[in-house]
Amino acid sequence: VQLQASGGGLVQPGGSLRLSCAASGFTLGYSAIGWFRQAPGKEREGVSCISSSDGSTYYADSVKGRFTISRDNAKNTVYLQMNSLKPEDTAVYYCATEYPRSTRGLWRCPVMRYWGKGTQVTVSS
Repeated sequence: VQLQASGGGLVQPGGSLRLSCAASGFTLGYSAIGWFRQAPGKEREGVSCISSSDGSTYYADSVKGRFTISRDNAKNTVYLQMNSLKPEDTAVYYCATEYPRSTRGLWRCPVMRYWGKGTQVTVSS
């Protein structure tokens, strides 16, 4: 199982970025997958996750209304569209999956088993 995140970069406050996570070694359309982030000096937090079983989603309160998670099962890729970015969104963003489990009815990001390398997102003027 491998997860390859990309799409990070430097953006001004109010700007947008789209992160991509290409999955290999398993089928995306079964297990939950999502995005986490860790800022310097802070604990890692779940940003957004999506259940591949029933399509349910979870968003951290801090990103609701600004971020959107989606998946393309044909491409085995999950995306995180980030709009109205704020300096406090600056962090390393990680993609992770709970494979081989399959959680439904997400109310939080499930415990993940596989993690990809992070991609840096910096929001600064």
